[in-house]
Order: sequence, then structure tokens, then C-alpha cells
Amino acid sequence: MSTNATPQSNMIYRLDDIPAPGPAALAAFQHILASIVGIVTPTLIIGGVLELGAYTPYLIAMSFFASGVCTFIQCRTIGPVGSGLLSLQGTSFAFLGALLAAGFAVKGRGGTPEDILAMLFGLCLVGCLVEIILSQFIDKLRRIITPTVTGIVITVIGLSLVKVGFTDFAGGVGAGEALGAPLNLLMGAIVVVAILTLTFVGGPMMRISAIMLGLIIGFLIAVALGQVNFSSFGTGPIFALPVPFKFGFDFDIGLFLPIAFIYLVTAIETSGDLTANSIISGEPVEGPVYMKRIKGGILGDGINSGIAAIFNTFPNTTFSQNNGVIQMTGVASRHVGLYIAGILIIMGFLPVIGSAFLLLPKPVLGGATLVLFGTIAVAGIRILATQEMTRRQVYIMAISFGLGLGVTLVPDATQHLPTFLKQVVATPITLAGLSAIILSLVLPEDTAAPVDSPVEAGAGA
Repeated sequence: MSTNATPQSNMIYRLDDIPAPGPAALAAFQHILASIVGIVTPTLIIGGVLELGAYTPYLIAMSFFASGVCTFIQCRTIGPVGSGLLSLQGTSFAFLGALLAAGFAVKGRGGTPEDILAMLFGLCLVGCLVEIILSQFIDKLRRIITPTVTGIVITVIGLSLVKVGFTDFAGGVGAGEALGAPLNLLMGAIVVVAILTLTFVGGPMMRISAIMLGLIIGFLIAVALGQVNFSSFGTGPIFALPVPFKFGFDFDIGLFLPIAFIYLVTAIETSGDLTANSIISGEPVEGPVYMKRIKGGILGDGINSGIAAIFNTFPNTTFSQNNGVIQMTGVASRHVGLYIAGILIIMGFLPVIGSAFLLLPKPVLGGATLVLFGTIAVAGIRILATQEMTRRQVYIMAISFGLGLGVTLVPDATQHLPTFLKQVVATPITLAGLSAIILSLVLPEDTAAPVDSPVEAGAGA
């Protein structure tokens, strides 16, 4: 048995096997159930925080449509594009902070919702070129974007988004005096408790879909408490066609740089997800086949994010949730991805599904996003925990976290900088990431054994 793959007996259907329609459709629904919250939530948050109103159901529908098209490309492969693995594509959480910052900048200039969306999709369309180009140099890129840099960026992404999740948990933007009302906190807490219960008490499928089921439980309790307003449901169109560049196209170089940086980090994150997918699926994790899949997958990520921007939704990335579904079901066949793609594309023609997600009270959504964003931060910490804690590592992490979280907690600290520079460094993800990269290149490598942090060293002196 090769050390580069899991035992073949673990898989009921391997990568190139073709399951019968029944098992394939069942496996596809399991992947969608595990991933649907991740696909929808970034759009739901952006629509709510930037007050995009009636456009939000359409944007959610387009997130399904783009995820379906992009999943098809990743699983089926078109020329060099796609990994050829059972790889589900969905809306990336990593871009959320930078997109909200860009949206607020346009809104601050007096921009309409259409202006905001034109700018966001323009930035994302140009930004995807970064990942497309980097896909061909992924082996060299790893020398700059190290696990330390990646861990710092992912941790800051999660921590910087906690404010968004906790605001919803307490009642949401615009709640006014109702922000922090006991009933709001109760509903958010119920969702958190439900997710924890399903995760630690439920079976494997319940654990994988705990976020989705937690939202359903929270929603039903909110209905019983009279906290759900059904009056606006179904007032919009039931069916809608995807329209390329529906909101136009706009661009701003100052707002672009933070988004471009995240595309760079996403390329590394995608390589990790595809490597995990290969291990679980019993495929090699070194050699020409593996590297072709990694390059094709990252190239697919970039092109798919461009397709998403053209069809009015936000950058797509390879989801890690479906790796758990593959492990649980023993189905690694990429042909299942074609069923997933078909279901998601059909959902993309039905904005009424997006309207259903708008019924979720903010505290219910906040309970789920608080867990999701906290989990993102923990994922970054886990990456950092794999690194040897030398003096060099400690200082890179300390300064990068200090700067990244500093501009989050004290946003006015950058108010006197030139507009262009302010747009770059006022984004915690970009500032922390650039700090980590520069320090990694400048600080000399440690030759001594791991040491305590300066605080611990001082305490022991």
C-alpha cells in the first residue's frame, strides 16, 4: 500500500467509478446539505450589512448558480482547468472583510446599491487574474506564503469577522435600542447550543450538517416566539435568469489591493484543501499527477471566481466541508460532483430560495456565523500550532496580530494617511498578511532551540 494514499478499501466508489443514479444523487444531496450554509452565508451577510435590500435573493440565487457551474468545472475538468477531484466550489468567506470594506467605501461616497455591486464584482473579476497567474507558480509561491503567513491570515480573517457575527447575534445592524435585547441573545444562544449538541451527540451526518440543522432549529423556535416576518416572502420573482454584468462594472485600485492579496492566500488554502481531498480519496499526494491536480484546481478556483463575478456573485473557492462527507460516505467519485453541480444550477434559477433565507432573524443567523467565524480563526491557529515556536515565529505572529487586530479595534488610527494607503492598511487581513510576509523575508532564521515568548522569558527571569 502506498504511503501517499489512504487504503483503497476505505472507498465504496473511488475517483473514476460511476455510481448508479440513486447512490450518486443521495451522496450529492449530502454534500449540498453540508455546504449550503457556507455557499449562502457570505452573500446573506454582505446583502444585510450593506443594505442591498431586494437584490439579496437574486444574489443568493446567483451564488447557487455559480457554485454549480464552478463545481462542474472542478470535477469534470476542461483542458487544464479543474482538479478532477470530487471538489465542491462555494462562496469564499475569506473575502468577506475586504468586500465589506470596499462596499462601505462606495456607500460612503454616496453610491447606490447598484454602484456598490458594480464595484465589488469589478474588483473580484480583475482580482481573479491574480490566482490564475499564481496557479502556474504554486510550487515557488510556497516559499513566500509559508504556513506561518497562511495561519496568521486565516486567524485574522476569523477574528475580524467575529464582530459581524456577534452584531447579528445581538440583533443586527439597524436594530437600534433592540440591539442586545434578551430575546435576541436567547435566540442566538439556542442556535449555538443546538450546533454543539448536534456536533457532539449526533451521528456523523448530523455532525457534518450541524450548522444547517442549527439554523432550522433556531428558525422554528423564532417562529414559535413570533420573531419571523413572513409578509415579504414570495413577493419577488420565483424564477430568474442569470444575467452577466447585471449591475455593470467598476474598479478602484486602492480597494483592489486587499482583495488581490486574499486571492494570493486563497491559492495556498486551496492547495491544502485539494491535498486533504486527495488523501481521503486514496489518491497520490506527490508526483506529476498530484501537482497537475493542484495547479488545475487553483487555476479552476481563479477562473471560477471570474465566472462568479460575471454572474453577479462573490469569489468561489474549494470547500473543505465536502472532504468530511467523502470520508463519511466512502464516495469519492467525481461523477457525483456532476449531480451536485446540476442541483445547484437548478437552485440558481429560483431566487425564491434566497427569499427563504431572508426570513432568518438576525440573531439566528448570528448564532451560526459566530460559530463559523470562530471556526475559521481556530483553523488558522491549528496551522500555526504545526510550526516550531522559535523566537522568529513568536515575533512574526505577535507583530502581525498586533497590527491586524489593532486597525480592527482602532479604525481611526489610519484616518490621516493618504487615501490610497489608508484603503490598503485599514484592512486587517491585508495589514497582517503583508506584515507576516515582510517579517518572514527580513528576520533571520533561528538556529537555536524553540524559546519562550518575551513575556514568558521576562516572567521567569
